[in-house]
Amino acid sequence: MNLGRLYLVATPRAGQPEPEFLARLEAALDGGVDTLQLRCKDWEAGAYIALGERVAALARARGVPFFINDRVDVAAACGADGVHLGQGDLPPAWARRLAPGLMLGRSTHAPAQAHAALAEAPAYIAAGPVHATPTKPGRAPAGLAYVRAVAALNPPLPWYAIGGIDASNVHEVLAAGATRVAVVRAVLDARDPPQAASDLLGALRGVPA
Repeated sequence: MNLGRLYLVATPRAGQPEPEFLARLEAALDGGVDTLQLRCKDWEAGAYIALGERVAALARARGVPFFINDRVDVAAACGADGVHLGQGDLPPAWARRLAPGLMLGRSTHAPAQAHAALAEAPAYIAAGPVHATPTKPGRAPAGLAYVRAVAALNPPLPWYAIGGIDASNVHEVLAAGATRVAVVRAVLDARDPPQAASDLLGALRGVPA
């Protein structure tokens, strides 16, 4: 399954009714989001799987690759295409033993981690956070310098710049060498999710993949 260029990391908001969350995801997909991740930090497995099955159905209906954040067990149980692993999560080698059919995504925050991740041969890597973001409280931004460092590696696999990226700054991220971006608030919290997604995708289409 081919990975897209606009990756949405979807995190349910506190107190947000599930139908509203799913409606915003559908709208974002309609606007052009072409890779999707569900991120439910500290959720129990049963609730995570139940929501994952619903989100997987939305992604599958549109042919969009779908990943689960952190949890290999949840990804396998809900029929996701892959699992995204942070630096403190289950090592990729173990993830492959437990669920060999899953694609693996990998977070990186520094050049040494990017080198190590490339050796692990995941489906993609994420590079960031480019800017400070409440999604990763307490983590210092890696900055555009890190985007340039990853671009200089000329990775033989897809990679996404992530962290505080929106329509106001996506062009500087692309100028630093990224050709794919991952976002959270820029689409999920937008007043008009499909338009926000469409605007970002339009910027990405102006840069060769």
